[in-house]
Amino acid sequence: MLVHPNPDPVAFHIPLVSWPVYWYGIMYGVAFLQFILLGNQRIKQPHIAAQGWTKEHVSDMIFYGMIGVVVGGRLGEVLFYRPAYFWEHPLEIPMTWLGGMSFHGGFLGVVIAMCLWARKHKFAVGDVFDFIAPLVPLGYAAGRFGNFINHELPGRAASADLPWAMQWPGVDHLVHPSPLYQTLVDGILLFVILWAFARSAKPRWATGALYCMLYGCARFFTEYFRVPDWQIDVAGMTISSGQILSLPMIAVGAAVLVWAYKRPTIAAENTAKKSTSAKKKK
Repeated sequence: MLVHPNPDPVAFHIPLVSWPVYWYGIMYGVAFLQFILLGNQRIKQPHIAAQGWTKEHVSDMIFYGMIGVVVGGRLGEVLFYRPAYFWEHPLEIPMTWLGGMSFHGGFLGVVIAMCLWARKHKFAVGDVFDFIAPLVPLGYAAGRFGNFINHELPGRAASADLPWAMQWPGVDHLVHPSPLYQTLVDGILLFVILWAFARSAKPRWATGALYCMLYGCARFFTEYFRVPDWQIDVAGMTISSGQILSLPMIAVGAAVLVWAYKRPTIAAENTAKKSTSAKKKK
């Protein structure tokens, strides 16, 4: 049996003003930092450099991404998971440092933010999604580890025979440490797969679509170990809220992936044109 360390959610206080700095917020800082570091590595890959990506693009993109993640993630938590609670406590909606962010809401927020960014910089939307897809999973992993520190999202009941069954704060039975499962499977494992896949040129939309599909599949699996926020019964099967929200990601991701590989020459031609145009400007 493992025991949750149950750390203080406040990492430290800023001297003089005594403002608390929360571990949850630090994890989001880690997520954005790794995006910049990995993004700066990604632009060195020949097929990405050929599209004209620069460090300035990565720095500017993170601003849009931060807004999309925070606003979308919080609104997703409010609308998808706890509408009744926030209806009674509306002043807590902006208190993101207390935890409570929806990945699916953040995903939609980032999609909108990246569409706006692509329009501003005149990049193809598919190229933008393909660029950021391998940069997302480790940021997600950091967020889920923040949930673990905050002892949020407890898992379902676990057998005492399970070596990593955990005593969770405020729970009177052993549980699966589901935030750690999602950190490892939905985050780190997906990063390894996506980073390897995206190291070489792929048809436009393929990398973004693969992330969408794989995350949906990974989340559908890890949801079996997490106490659902709400669930429904379909044909005798119980499906949790996270699984319901992941099904469209699986379907759309798979469809776009197949479509992308049916038109690889178009993507290659567009990349070549952009590379030629960039050389002429130099």
